[in-house]
Amino acid sequence: MTQTDNWNDREFRYGKADFDAVRSLLYQLTGIRLADSKDSMVYSRLARRVRALKLTGFTQYLSYLEHHPAEEELFINALTTNLTSFFREPHHFDVLREYLMAHPSTRTIWCAASSTGEEPYSIAMVVAETFGRFDVPVKIIASDIDSQVLQKAQAGIYQLDRIKALSGERCKQFFFKGKGRQEGLAKVVPELQQMIEFRQLNLLNPTWSVKGPVDVIFCRNVMIYFDRSTQLQVLTRMVQLMPSDGLYIAGHSENFSHASHLVKPAGRTTYHPNLAVR
Repeated sequence: MTQTDNWNDREFRYGKADFDAVRSLLYQLTGIRLADSKDSMVYSRLARRVRALKLTGFTQYLSYLEHHPAEEELFINALTTNLTSFFREPHHFDVLREYLMAHPSTRTIWCAASSTGEEPYSIAMVVAETFGRFDVPVKIIASDIDSQVLQKAQAGIYQLDRIKALSGERCKQFFFKGKGRQEGLAKVVPELQQMIEFRQLNLLNPTWSVKGPVDVIFCRNVMIYFDRSTQLQVLTRMVQLMPSDGLYIAGHSENFSHASHLVKPAGRTTYHPNLAVR
């Protein structure tokens, strides 16, 4: 029996037409292209919205979406994936430290997929360590399309096991450990939080709230969800915000050999803008 045969052995009727309609709308709104293998994920995540709205099924939910634009945000939140950790792909943070030391005039760093905050807070820790203080001349902008994860990022509260891989020195300098009812939790110190400006931003929007020049862009494990034309569209706009010696940091599975007219390799999944684009 195929997976398709099992689609209707569920609380709500859900067929291929529903799945195709969902992924078509998600692509239209965000540029994210869902693979065929994501059919079960779509059902499990959107069934919660169908249930919460007391609708009869996916056909009615799709109709509801069409007539209630406010639901789009919850639709996007439900279907975006947020996998992150502090100092994930640690070599990138070594590269950032080296860049800051070589470019003391750096003024803006943009984390373009902040998720629940681990990545921008890791960036802020490196900036604070490099300058030797929290009051730095560098603005860190952290954006994400998902409003719910941004709320978690702004709160800066994590389970202790989320910071267990950090050194004792970093834990002591950058986090408060909860006591009493907050035991088992860690909260980012206010001085670190104040280094970051969180913004909701859809990379497909015709206008961005982020303006150039942006010296460093972290856009990791985002482009893998876009098709090639969308990748080029977004990358072009980002590179145009950067100075010629700017630093673009990509995810471990992302490669821009097809975009050599926009960026040139600067190391392991790191790039500089290509002067030819100017």
